Amino acid sequence: MDNITTQDDLTTHLMATDDAYRTLSDAHAEYHKQLEAIEAKTHLTSADEAEETRLKKLKLRIKDEMTQILARYRAQKVA
Repeated sequence: MDNITTQDDLTTHLMATDDAYRTLSDAHAEYHKQLEAIEAKTHLTSADEAEETRLKKLKLRIKDEMTQILARYRAQKVA
């Protein structure tokens, strides 16, 4: 797929061809789902708040890893 022109095209390509990227994306989506469940509660306990913080950090770390994969792929295509 040499005609990857947009961020969405690249993401779609990596979802189809890169196991590591797909695994990270799945984990990111799962953490997002868990965060939504916590945020939907009307009252958060201190445990909920701690879990929310933990999930946000994990989600951000995974997003950073996904961004690194995107950057590496772009660099390979330019080189």
